[in-house]
Amino acid sequence: MRPAYVGTVLLLSLASAGCSISFPILGLSSKAEDEVAMATSSTLPARAPSQPSALSAFASELGPEDIRRADGAMALALDPQGNGAPVNWDNPQSGIKGTFTPVGGPFLRSDEVCRAFIASVQTQKTPGKVQGTACRPSGGEWAVKETQPWKGTS
Repeated sequence: MRPAYVGTVLLLSLASAGCSISFPILGLSSKAEDEVAMATSSTLPARAPSQPSALSAFASELGPEDIRRADGAMALALDPQGNGAPVNWDNPQSGIKGTFTPVGGPFLRSDEVCRAFIASVQTQKTPGKVQGTACRPSGGEWAVKETQPWKGTS
Protein backbone atom coordinates (compact mmCIF):
# COMPACT_ATOMS: atom_id res chain seq x y z
CA MET A 1 0.00 0.00 0.00
CA ARG A 2 2.88 2.36 0.74
CA PRO A 3 4.24 2.32 -2.89
CA ALA A 4 0.75 3.09 -4.25
CA TYR A 5 0.43 6.09 -1.90
CA VAL A 6 3.86 7.44 -2.88
CA GLY A 7 3.07 6.90 -6.56
CA THR A 8 -0.25 8.75 -6.24
CA VAL A 9 1.38 11.70 -4.45
CA LEU A 10 4.14 11.80 -7.07
CA LEU A 11 1.62 11.69 -9.92
CA LEU A 12 -0.48 14.50 -8.41
CA SER A 13 2.66 16.59 -7.85
CA LEU A 14 3.71 16.23 -11.47
CA ALA A 15 0.21 16.93 -12.79
CA SER A 16 -0.12 20.17 -10.83
CA ALA A 17 3.44 21.39 -11.48
CA GLY A 18 2.43 23.04 -14.77
CA CYS A 19 -0.39 25.04 -13.20
CA SER A 20 1.06 28.15 -11.66
CA ILE A 21 0.16 31.81 -11.55
CA SER A 22 2.48 34.57 -10.43
CA PHE A 23 1.33 37.83 -8.97
CA PRO A 24 3.63 40.79 -8.38
CA ILE A 25 3.78 41.78 -4.74
CA LEU A 26 3.90 45.54 -4.66
CA GLY A 27 6.61 46.83 -2.40
CA LEU A 28 8.99 43.94 -3.01
CA SER A 29 9.76 44.91 -6.60
CA SER A 30 11.38 48.00 -8.03
CA LYS A 31 9.40 51.22 -8.40
CA ALA A 32 9.28 50.84 -12.20
CA GLU A 33 7.85 47.33 -11.88
CA ASP A 34 5.26 48.60 -9.39
CA GLU A 35 4.17 51.30 -11.86
CA VAL A 36 3.85 48.75 -14.67
CA ALA A 37 1.84 46.43 -12.43
CA MET A 38 -0.49 49.26 -11.42
CA ALA A 39 -0.94 50.44 -15.03
CA THR A 40 -1.66 46.98 -16.40
CA SER A 41 -4.06 46.07 -13.62
CA SER A 42 -6.42 48.92 -14.45
CA THR A 43 -8.65 49.12 -17.48
CA LEU A 44 -6.97 51.14 -20.20
CA PRO A 45 -8.95 53.16 -22.76
CA ALA A 46 -9.15 51.82 -26.31
CA ARG A 47 -7.49 55.00 -27.58
CA ALA A 48 -5.00 56.90 -25.51
CA PRO A 49 -5.75 60.64 -25.60
CA SER A 50 -2.26 61.41 -26.92
CA GLN A 51 -2.51 58.94 -29.81
CA PRO A 52 -2.90 61.00 -32.98
CA SER A 53 -5.63 60.37 -35.49
CA ALA A 54 -4.72 60.01 -39.15
CA LEU A 55 -6.82 63.11 -39.70
CA SER A 56 -5.27 65.24 -36.95
CA ALA A 57 -4.59 67.97 -39.53
CA PHE A 58 -8.38 68.46 -39.61
CA ALA A 59 -8.87 68.14 -35.83
CA SER A 60 -10.55 71.52 -35.46
CA GLU A 61 -13.28 70.44 -37.89
CA LEU A 62 -13.78 66.82 -36.78
CA GLY A 63 -15.83 65.72 -33.82
CA PRO A 64 -15.36 62.53 -31.79
CA GLU A 65 -17.88 60.63 -33.91
CA ASP A 66 -16.12 61.68 -37.14
CA ILE A 67 -12.80 60.42 -35.74
CA ARG A 68 -14.38 57.17 -34.52
CA ARG A 69 -15.82 56.47 -37.98
CA ALA A 70 -12.58 57.44 -39.72
CA ASP A 71 -10.53 55.20 -37.42
CA GLY A 72 -12.84 52.27 -38.18
CA ALA A 73 -12.45 52.84 -41.91
CA MET A 74 -8.68 53.09 -41.53
CA ALA A 75 -8.52 49.77 -39.64
CA LEU A 76 -10.57 48.05 -42.33
CA ALA A 77 -8.58 49.57 -45.21
CA LEU A 78 -5.19 48.74 -43.72
CA ASP A 79 -6.04 45.18 -42.64
CA PRO A 80 -3.29 42.98 -44.13
CA GLN A 81 -5.85 40.27 -44.90
CA GLY A 82 -8.15 42.72 -46.69
CA ASN A 83 -8.39 43.22 -50.43
CA GLY A 84 -6.46 46.52 -50.50
CA ALA A 85 -9.47 48.51 -51.73
CA PRO A 86 -10.28 52.02 -50.49
CA VAL A 87 -12.76 52.21 -47.61
CA ASN A 88 -15.21 55.12 -47.39
CA TRP A 89 -16.67 56.58 -44.21
CA ASP A 90 -19.20 59.29 -43.51
CA ASN A 91 -21.05 60.90 -40.65
CA PRO A 92 -24.53 62.00 -41.75
CA GLN A 93 -24.92 64.14 -38.62
CA SER A 94 -21.89 66.33 -39.34
CA GLY A 95 -21.90 65.96 -43.13
CA ILE A 96 -18.19 65.06 -43.05
CA LYS A 97 -16.95 62.11 -45.08
CA GLY A 98 -13.71 60.60 -46.27
CA THR A 99 -11.79 57.67 -47.69
CA PHE A 100 -8.78 55.63 -46.61
CA THR A 101 -6.77 54.09 -49.42
CA PRO A 102 -3.98 51.64 -48.57
CA VAL A 103 -0.79 52.21 -50.53
CA GLY A 104 1.29 49.14 -51.25
CA GLY A 105 1.29 46.04 -49.14
CA PRO A 106 1.82 45.62 -45.43
CA PHE A 107 5.38 45.52 -44.09
CA LEU A 108 7.07 44.81 -40.76
CA ARG A 109 8.73 47.53 -38.69
CA SER A 110 9.89 46.96 -35.10
CA ASP A 111 7.70 43.87 -34.60
CA GLU A 112 4.61 45.69 -35.88
CA VAL A 113 2.62 45.30 -39.08
CA CYS A 114 2.63 48.65 -40.88
CA ARG A 115 0.96 50.04 -43.96
CA ALA A 116 1.10 53.32 -45.82
CA PHE A 117 -2.14 55.09 -46.69
CA ILE A 118 -3.70 58.13 -48.29
CA ALA A 119 -6.64 59.63 -46.43
CA SER A 120 -9.03 62.11 -47.99
CA VAL A 121 -11.60 64.07 -46.04
CA GLN A 122 -14.40 66.38 -47.11
CA THR A 123 -15.25 68.76 -44.27
CA GLN A 124 -17.70 71.65 -44.22
CA LYS A 125 -14.87 74.10 -44.94
CA THR A 126 -12.49 72.38 -47.32
CA PRO A 127 -11.48 69.04 -48.83
CA GLY A 128 -8.04 67.72 -48.05
CA LYS A 129 -5.71 64.75 -48.31
CA VAL A 130 -2.91 63.42 -46.16
CA GLN A 131 -0.50 60.56 -46.59
CA GLY A 132 0.92 58.56 -43.75
CA THR A 133 1.84 55.30 -42.15
CA ALA A 134 0.05 53.38 -39.43
CA CYS A 135 1.27 50.32 -37.53
CA ARG A 136 -0.36 47.66 -35.41
CA PRO A 137 1.26 45.37 -32.87
CA SER A 138 0.10 41.75 -32.94
CA GLY A 139 -3.46 41.72 -31.62
CA GLY A 140 -3.46 45.48 -31.04
CA GLU A 141 -5.06 48.54 -32.56
CA TRP A 142 -3.73 50.56 -35.49
CA ALA A 143 -1.71 53.59 -34.40
CA VAL A 144 -0.77 56.39 -36.77
CA LYS A 145 3.00 56.79 -36.83
CA GLU A 146 3.33 59.68 -39.26
CA THR A 147 1.25 61.91 -41.50
CA GLN A 148 1.98 64.78 -43.84
CA PRO A 149 0.10 66.66 -46.52
CA TRP A 150 -0.44 64.51 -49.58
CA LYS A 151 2.17 65.13 -52.27
CA GLY A 152 0.37 63.45 -55.16
CA THR A 153 -1.57 64.92 -58.06
CA SER A 154 -5.32 65.44 -58.41
